[in-house]
Order: sequence, then C-alpha cells, then structure tokens
Amino acid sequence: MDNHSKIYVAGHRGLVGSAICRLLHREGYSNIVTATHKQLDLTNQEAVRAFFQTEQPEFVFLSAAKVGGINANDTYPADFIRDNLLIQTNIIDAAYHNDARKLLFLGSSCIYPKLAPQPMKEEYLLTDELEPTNEWYAIAKIAGIKMCQAYHKQYGFNAISLMPTNLYGPGDNFDLQNSHVLPALIRKFHEAKADGRNEVEVWGTGQPKREFLHVDDLASACLFLMEKYNSPEIINVGTGQEVTIGELASMVKDIVGFQGTVLYNTEMPDGTPRKLLDVSRLQALGWSPQVKLEAGIQETYEWFVAHLGEARC
Repeated sequence: MDNHSKIYVAGHRGLVGSAICRLLHREGYSNIVTATHKQLDLTNQEAVRAFFQTEQPEFVFLSAAKVGGINANDTYPADFIRDNLLIQTNIIDAAYHNDARKLLFLGSSCIYPKLAPQPMKEEYLLTDELEPTNEWYAIAKIAGIKMCQAYHKQYGFNAISLMPTNLYGPGDNFDLQNSHVLPALIRKFHEAKADGRNEVEVWGTGQPKREFLHVDDLASACLFLMEKYNSPEIINVGTGQEVTIGELASMVKDIVGFQGTVLYNTEMPDGTPRKLLDVSRLQALGWSPQVKLEAGIQETYEWFVAHLGEARC
C-alpha cells in the first residue's frame, strides 16, 4: 500500500474509522474514499455492490459496525446480529468481487468464551460458551472472521481479521444507556460534578477486570498490519495490561475532579469477569501501543468537554 493507493474506510465517522482516517491523512495517504450512511446504506447489498463497482478501492478497512455496551447488546439483540451480519457480508463480498487487493476486518475481544483462560490467546476462539449479554454481537463478529477465512481459503482473497480489546478515545459514544464503560463513567462523573451531586452510581460490583486501548493505538496497529500481516489467522490487538472497573472509576473520578463517593449497583450485570488479551503474536511482529491509560483518559475527557454539543450523548 502506497500513498496513492485507493483506500476505502467503512465507518469513517465512528470511533475507529475516524481514527484510521486521521492516521492515514497524517501519513500522507491522499486517495481515501468514504461515504456517510445517507450516501450509502451498508446493510443494502445492491447499494454496496454498486459503490464498489464505481469506486474500485484497492484496500478496505472494515470498521463499520453496530456497537454498544452491555445494556444495548442485551436490549437490542436482533439489531446487533442482523445489522452486523449484513454490513460485513456485503462489504467482504463486494471487496472480493471488485478485485480489492486486501481487506482488514475488525472483530472484538467479545468473540472469546466468557470463562476463557487469561490472557486470551487467539486459539481460544470457539472453545466454550460466550458471555450471554453480548453473544449476538459476538456471533456476528465470529461470522465475519469465518467469512474472511473462507474467502481466503476458497478464493485466495487477502482478508485479515484483528481482534481489538476495549476501545476508548476522542469521538466515543457517551450515551449512558448504550455506551461502553469508560465513556459512560466519564459522562457520569462530569455531570455529577457539574450538578453538585455527592454520589455516582457504577453498574456492577467493580471487580471485573478490563483492558483498554486508545483508539489512536488501534489505528496505528491497523495500518501496521495492513502493511505487514497477510495471514487468515486472527490476531489480537491490545495493551496486555488490565485494571478493575473499580480502579478505572477511581481514575476517571480523579481526572474529572469529582469529590463525592462512588456507589456500586450490584443488581446490574458485571459481564465477563475478566478480559485480557494475549498480544504476544502482535508484539512479535514489532508493534506496541504508545498511549498510557491515564493520559488517554485525560485526553478523552478534554475532548468530551470541548465537544459537549456534538458528542454522542
């Protein structure tokens, strides 16, 4: 891939897609193709086929997906499995049939079993039951992985699949009902401070452990692997470090400057007890993350405050 290659970033307005676009522009890639939902409905097979026939992208970053936290996944299971299956199937198939040279598919760490040994190696996929609260999204992502592998096996299509850990960063979704844990905490503590409240509620026990990766680091890994990785075998992308939800809440509380107390609502689900990726395969290739968690949260909070009117809340 060179600076003049035609590159399509699917989902360019989302958290990951926008980070990939920012990085590509910084690195001098000048032939980037994007389309808004109004311009192109990715769940519409004929529309996607027509788009690829017209644009003929050489490289595809498939970062478009319907995403959300525990509550959203548990509340809208049909939406999550249907929309994600349609989006990824349409794009992978159209990319192959229109002679794209390479496609990068973004999965998720939720593809691994709920009680997988930690840290989670790539070979743990499909070895046990999934976490029930997000199995619909996970099953869709597993189908995307298998579709990439099937097109590689049958057609020789160069499609790679990355499994990122929990993501955060500028442009995240801060909706309290549908967001992931870190942006939800940022908004909760910010609003509690602004309203002069003395307490903030955090869902669950605070004991589950999670790994967090800044979206700019994921974008860096995507570009690195698009250039250097050609295996159909999945590859994890993460930091290899974890914190409890309680530790995360304390970190966000301090960064926001909230002076009150934290209450844990144990009636709400914890989700998977621990999610840490084994990133040795990626490290062996020569890539490592650069953004430390505390600094990344500080940057994300500053972005949230500066963009309150446009942040997805």
